[in-house]
Amino acid sequence: MEARLFLQCKSHFSTPAHRRSVRPAKYPPPILSVLTRPADHVKKESDSKTVHNDNWFDLIAINHLSRSVQATTGVSNSKSGYKSLVEAATVASQSFNPIQQREVVIKALNKAFPRPILTMIRTLLPNSKFAREYFAVFTTIFFKWLVGPCEVRESELDGRRERNVVHIKKCRFLEESNCVGMCINLCKMPSQTFIKDSLGMPINMVPSRANQKHTTNCSSEQKWSIS
Repeated sequence: MEARLFLQCKSHFSTPAHRRSVRPAKYPPPILSVLTRPADHVKKESDSKTVHNDNWFDLIAINHLSRSVQATTGVSNSKSGYKSLVEAATVASQSFNPIQQREVVIKALNKAFPRPILTMIRTLLPNSKFAREYFAVFTTIFFKWLVGPCEVRESELDGRRERNVVHIKKCRFLEESNCVGMCINLCKMPSQTFIKDSLGMPINMVPSRANQKHTTNCSSEQKWSIS
C-alpha cells in the first residue's frame, strides 16, 4: 500500500466577506492520509510449494541418483536429499549444452541402475499389455520420490483400452528446478532414450502445455506405448 497526503479544506470557494474575516491560523491545517493500492503491485503466486515427506527408501534413492549425476559431471556438492539432486542437475545444465546434458543423464542412469538387472527385466517383461500396465503401476509406487504424487490412468492404444498412463499431478523435479529447459534436457529426453534402450519399452513423457511458458502448472503424463 502507499499513502497519499492531502490538505483538509472545508470549502473550495470563499465570498469577499469571508476573505475579509479570514485570519492566519495558529496551527497548520490538518493532513489527511489516504491509503491506496500501489500502481505496480506484485501478483501473489496462487499455488504454494509442495511439501514432500521422504521416507528412508526415498532418501536412499534420491541420494544414490544424485551421487551418480555428480560422479558423471565431476562436480560434487555438500547438499543432501532432493536439494542435492537439483543442485547436481543445475550444474549439468550450466556446464553442458542441451545435447551433452542428455548424454550426461543417460550415463548417470547407467551408473545408477546396473545393466544386468535391466537386461533381466527386459527378458522377463517383453513389450505387452501386461508389461505396460505393470510398469505404469510400478512407477507410481517406486518412483514417487522422483516425480511426486502420481496415479495410473487409462488410454486407448492400438484400438484397445489400457491402464498404461502415469499422470503426474505436480512434477517434483520441474517444481524444484523451476526450469522448463532442465525438465526437457535433464529428464524428459534422456529418460525416454534410457528406458527404451534398456527396457525395450517406448515411453512418451508429455508435460502440460502450460509448462512450456510457466512452471506453476507442473503436471505431466507418461505413456507406455508399443513403438
